[in-house]
Amino acid sequence: MKQLAVFASGNGTNAEKIFEQFRNHATIEVAVLFTNNSKAGVIDRANRFKIPIEIFDKPTLTKTDKVLNKLREYQVDWIALAGFMLLVPPSLVEAFPNRIINIHPALLPAYGGKGMYGMNVHRAVVESKEPATGITIHYVNEQYDDGAVIFQASCPINSEDTAETVAQKVHQLEYQYYPQIIEETMGKYEI
Repeated sequence: MKQLAVFASGNGTNAEKIFEQFRNHATIEVAVLFTNNSKAGVIDRANRFKIPIEIFDKPTLTKTDKVLNKLREYQVDWIALAGFMLLVPPSLVEAFPNRIINIHPALLPAYGGKGMYGMNVHRAVVESKEPATGITIHYVNEQYDDGAVIFQASCPINSEDTAETVAQKVHQLEYQYYPQIIEETMGKYEI
C-alpha cells in the first residue's frame, strides 16, 4: 500500500476530494494530513475521514527535520499539496524527488510564483482579459509553481465572468482532475 501525505493550509475542499478518492482504495492510502494552520477547515474534513493530523509552524518546517521525520514515521511515499501556502523546503524536495505533487489554479507558467494563489490568481486572469484559464498539476521543486507539468485542463472565460465565477469554474476542474491525476501519477511508479 502506497502512503500519501496531504499538506493543506485552508478550507480543504481539494483535500477532501483526495480523501474521498483514496478511502478504501486498493493500493493508495492517505496516511496523514499536515497543516501549518491550527484553525484550518481542512482539520475538520480530515477528522471526518479519521485521518491523522500533524500541525506545525513555518520554522518547524524550514529550520528542523521534524516534519521530515514525521513523514518517515508515517512511511509516506508521496506528498500532495492541496492549498498549502508555504514553500516546500529543499530538504523535503530532496527526500521526495518527483514525489511531491501540487495543483495551481491557472495554466502555468502564466500566473504562477510567489503570491499567486487563490483569488489573487483569478483576479489577475480576469483583469488581463484572458480568454481561458484552468489548472496545472505539477511536480514540486524548490521554486513556487516551477516543477515539471504533469497535467493541465482549461475552461473558457466569458466577458461577464468575475474573479468569483472564474474561481468556481477552476474549482470544478480541480475536483474533477486532481485526485485522478494523483492516482495515475502514483500508479506509474514503484517505490
